[in-house]
Amino acid sequence: MSSVTIPPVLAQWQERIADACSTGTAIQLRGGGSKAFYGQRPEGEVLDTRSYNGIVNYEPTELVVTVRAGTPLAELEATLAQQQQMLAFEPPHFGPATVGGCVAAGLSGPRRARAGSLRDFVLGAQLLDGNGKLLSFGGQVMKNVAGYDVSRLLAGSLGTLGIITEVSLKVLPVPQSEQTRVFSLQQEKVLEVMRQWAGKPLPISGTAWHDGRLHVRLSGAGSAVEAAAVKLGGESLSPETAQQYWQQLREQETAFFRAGSAPLWRVALPATAPPLALDTLLDDSNTLLEWNGTQRWLRGTLPGPRLRQLVSRLGGHATLFRSGDKEQGVFTPLADPMATLHTNLKKEFDPAGIFNPGRLYPSL
Repeated sequence: MSSVTIPPVLAQWQERIADACSTGTAIQLRGGGSKAFYGQRPEGEVLDTRSYNGIVNYEPTELVVTVRAGTPLAELEATLAQQQQMLAFEPPHFGPATVGGCVAAGLSGPRRARAGSLRDFVLGAQLLDGNGKLLSFGGQVMKNVAGYDVSRLLAGSLGTLGIITEVSLKVLPVPQSEQTRVFSLQQEKVLEVMRQWAGKPLPISGTAWHDGRLHVRLSGAGSAVEAAAVKLGGESLSPETAQQYWQQLREQETAFFRAGSAPLWRVALPATAPPLALDTLLDDSNTLLEWNGTQRWLRGTLPGPRLRQLVSRLGGHATLFRSGDKEQGVFTPLADPMATLHTNLKKEFDPAGIFNPGRLYPSL
């Protein structure tokens, strides 16, 4: 951890932090506002991060990009595309997303099961903490407080630890070839099939099942993709249709996500978990499976405590992703040791509790 030189914009933010600490005023951190729906309702006076933007350093040969947090995510992706590179975790935008908001939300798209999560691609970060100090973690600075990998800890923190000002991300080359195959399978069978395929050396970079239809994306060298396509069989999608499908899936614009305004739950489960035995979910139209069955989207007005109890018994957890009664909690309640760890981290980085209070949990 080290202190660094303060740019003028960040100096202004330091003044905001000092004022907020002295008056007890909460600060609501916001980039493009595209993830405002996620987590508990944002509280406090808005601090817009978009004024601190731009790509600081990009070395295509090193597969690393360093970018200021207020930079539009679309701008970063366009720059990478010019070099035939990409953010392999396929972060969803949901609107005018910024890089900082992307990291703070910690969300990954269809390629996550093969490439890894957003957290796996964070190499370093800068953070303005609750004392107004600009801290640098990861990258060239390998030591972090108390042994934590703080740069990755920020992924999914929803701005509760401080203002992410800059991040360094690992990038990867765009696959040489891609194909998408489609299969007609029911839920119990598709879970079995995806488990089998996941255990084989197949270049599968995305799976999505809904209402009896399984989409499988193959990515990699042309020969490997073609051989896998022949082995798996299925119906082939045109490149244009396939690209549109995975884009819409990433942005939650497919028919499943557009069907009404019912609450949307995201359930994380082991791949071996069976279909969930809830009466309201017997209709396959209310379920979408991703990541070889380890991520399951459920749509409907579900009993949160009952769902979480069932999911917990199967070794997973459930998040109320969109809409619904947030009084039942957006995220799965933390066990005491984990709650203590979260509380201590919050106090370490934000002792006055001014950053996005309650966005994760009421006590944070």
